[in-house]
Amino acid sequence: MHADYQAPTDLLKDRMILVTGAGDGIGRAMSLAYAAHGATIVLLGKTVNKLERVYDEIENAGGATPAIYPMHLEGATPHDYDELASAMDSNFGRLDGILHNAANLPYLSRIKDYDAEDWLKVMQVNINAPFFITQACLPLLERSDDARVLFTSDETGKAFWGAYGVAKAAIEGLTQTLAAELESSNIRVNCIDPGPTLTAMRKRVFPGEENASLKTPDTLAPLYLWAMGADSRDTTGQRLSWEA
Repeated sequence: MHADYQAPTDLLKDRMILVTGAGDGIGRAMSLAYAAHGATIVLLGKTVNKLERVYDEIENAGGATPAIYPMHLEGATPHDYDELASAMDSNFGRLDGILHNAANLPYLSRIKDYDAEDWLKVMQVNINAPFFITQACLPLLERSDDARVLFTSDETGKAFWGAYGVAKAAIEGLTQTLAAELESSNIRVNCIDPGPTLTAMRKRVFPGEENASLKTPDTLAPLYLWAMGADSRDTTGQRLSWEA
């Protein structure tokens, strides 16, 4: 997808969209973009004050009143994900989209040196949580006329990326498997590789990188809007990447 996609202002009118990692970076930027195009957003993240700031930004911009759902994915259990789906069912009755944006990348390391506890935490956030959230929310997505599940990928197979890189490879496999299973349904499943972007996670891992060379999260809005909206109805099981 290219940066010149022009999303209609009502692209996501009346849609309910869950965004994980919504308090910062790409999650925040896409929550604002989706809300600006008519969606009601469920803001999921571990830091409540960050979610509250995004909530206020959406309301101040005239968007539909969002919902906040605090969840620390690192320690969440399948029961917690079922509770999330139950809460959305009770409050909204359906779900039209999920953007899986939450991520954990603590450091770069050789596999032989990777700490076992860190490995489990990274895999929990980057592959287990997207799987369990999607599984729990499938009945809600099936009630939508035109639903989307968007996973977040990244470059894979690179040295030193450890559990994060392995989890992103697994995300691409999950995307393809789920898309094939849902091919005849109303649910389209894709993953997005946003490429190098100026986020807090990126700055932590590459502290010496020149920030001026990186795009800001809001720059990605055309790709994410296209992938969540009706214009992507014929696309599923794909790895979408940013092209300027």
